Amino acid sequence: MNIESAGESLPLLEGLRTARAMRRLKPDPVPIELIRKVCEAGTFAPSGGNRQPWQFIAVTAPERRAYIASLYRARFREYIRPAVEAALDPTYPDAKRRNMKAAIYLAEHLHEAPVHLFVAGWTRRGAPQSQALFPAIQNILLACRAVGLGASLTTAHRADGEEIDRYLGLDPVKTPSIALIPIGWPKGRFGRPTRRSIDTCFFVDAVPEQVG
Repeated sequence: MNIESAGESLPLLEGLRTARAMRRLKPDPVPIELIRKVCEAGTFAPSGGNRQPWQFIAVTAPERRAYIASLYRARFREYIRPAVEAALDPTYPDAKRRNMKAAIYLAEHLHEAPVHLFVAGWTRRGAPQSQALFPAIQNILLACRAVGLGASLTTAHRADGEEIDRYLGLDPVKTPSIALIPIGWPKGRFGRPTRRSIDTCFFVDAVPEQVG
């Protein structure tokens, strides 16, 4: 693969519309140069005062991924239990059931994802600069789509945030991680995610119910 040219020809709006969460990933290795490229895309996100508070930590060593996955899996089981119980109802929406199964698959196979990309950032006034970090995360997800990598956003690791941050060499107070993006070559295909019509949420001048 030519890293320099990878993803450069994908039209922007096509990438936006087809960058669905890819939680089923192959264990095949991903060139670290490609991860560097998608992280570079993250740095073109806006940030107040151009502070650029972000830090990106790519975890690739199998034993380190296994440790992170073990923490994630235990917490995720607690988190997903209500949804699993709700899904026993035959009237439970199929779309929600599919999403739940994909999330469970990711938790069970997280150690296989070749890259665990953590997004962290300097705090300001005691809080993470999320207004800059989440646009950077979105840029990374779109860049992954452009170069053909599967990725998804999760924050479930924050339940063990301090332990994981220290494991990554981060200061949990000054530079906490706010997101984990598992990255790898996708098992499925990119496509448009299910979304409600823009006509249900786009208004001009005012929301009709609030006019007058």
